[in-house]
Amino acid sequence: MFENLNLITMNKQATEWFIANIWTVDSFVQAVLLIASFFFAFLLKRVLKNRINDGINKLPINFKLSEILHNFARLTLPFFALIFVFISAKILGSVGVNPAFAMGIAKLLLAWMFIRFIVQLIENRAARNIIALSIWTIAALSIFGIMDQTTTTLDAIGFNLGEFRLSALSVIKGIFGIFILLYGALVLAKITDKRVSSIRSLNPSSRVLISKVSRVFLVVTAVLIGMTSAGIDLSLFAVFSGAIGLGIGFGLQKVISNLFSGMLLLMDQSIKPGDIIEMQGTFGWVNHLGARYTEIVTRDNKSYLVPNEEFITQQVINWSHGNTLVRIEVGFGVHYDSDPYEIRRLAIEAAKVPDRVVDSPSPVCHITEFGDSSINFVLRYWIKDAEKGIANTKGDVYLAIWDAFKENNINIPYPHREVFVHEPPKPAPKKTAKKPAEKKSA
Repeated sequence: MFENLNLITMNKQATEWFIANIWTVDSFVQAVLLIASFFFAFLLKRVLKNRINDGINKLPINFKLSEILHNFARLTLPFFALIFVFISAKILGSVGVNPAFAMGIAKLLLAWMFIRFIVQLIENRAARNIIALSIWTIAALSIFGIMDQTTTTLDAIGFNLGEFRLSALSVIKGIFGIFILLYGALVLAKITDKRVSSIRSLNPSSRVLISKVSRVFLVVTAVLIGMTSAGIDLSLFAVFSGAIGLGIGFGLQKVISNLFSGMLLLMDQSIKPGDIIEMQGTFGWVNHLGARYTEIVTRDNKSYLVPNEEFITQQVINWSHGNTLVRIEVGFGVHYDSDPYEIRRLAIEAAKVPDRVVDSPSPVCHITEFGDSSINFVLRYWIKDAEKGIANTKGDVYLAIWDAFKENNINIPYPHREVFVHEPPKPAPKKTAKKPAEKKSA
């Protein structure tokens, strides 16, 4: 299965190299000094760590620069270790010991510090650590002069797929290349999002749609370029495309449905960021349109993550679709002794008191019915900021109506109940039967 791979030969060569370069008196002396150098560097770090962090926190700088300085403070251990290792190497060289191994460790420490300094430009911490470790590994192989042997060994581990050879080296190159290109694509997509968001001539739906399409395009392009640069023949995947497509179709049916539903919502602009919607008893505004779900934030600051497919298949009330004007109505009743014309005038004037009620269209008031104990009215008014709540504006209007009615001695009836208590009739006295008279014998 594996070609050009002789484990016995490789094991023999590795053993010979270890005995010739590591298993020596000079290497043992250097190892002792290296351990001592790292030990003293660790002690210095423990002593100076809190002082350095406190000094950085006291500096009048922004958070980003402070974070960078804290990252540099974590390099105190390799910095002091580099100093001690370099001094140890000089001492070993002066006494006739070959300090090649110690100098190699010093170069590794210097390379690590330099790489960590360069990768501070990368914002994502995980990506920063992965890239730094990968570059440092390549530098370590080059410093110790085993880069060619390592690449040859990794290339020997593999197998053939027709005319294409898949080796460990090609896999590592592909993974690293795809990671770098994918991270670059995401960074570029983030920059594109910011630029598109600043274009005020586009409506919110168009900005979100352009951002998502550009992000998908950049990610797919990065993956394809990374696989091609690694030497992977993409035509090989044509053999498995049918089975993979069928599996994806069944396994990711809901995911793909939500993805295309989100695209459709953005294209027809039925749901946009900032819209006030009501769906299945949930009232709030659209805060974010994602690839799989839409985030709805309610007045109590709860975030509902609704799958995009729900907006296509179910009824949705969009309070701000096309126009942000929303009509609100409140009902009330007054006593029959009141003048209905005066009641209408006072109610309309009361509806204009709250600041959120717009002047145009103006409020209107109508009689709805003559009830059992009251004349019932309905007051309708308009607002433009439904995202600030509906119940609160109703409360303000009701309070204004209450104040107006109190000032004009208008009574609001309330139901009365009369309770009659009936005593049960007293039972008639029972009649006792007379006993027949006894006959006396003569």
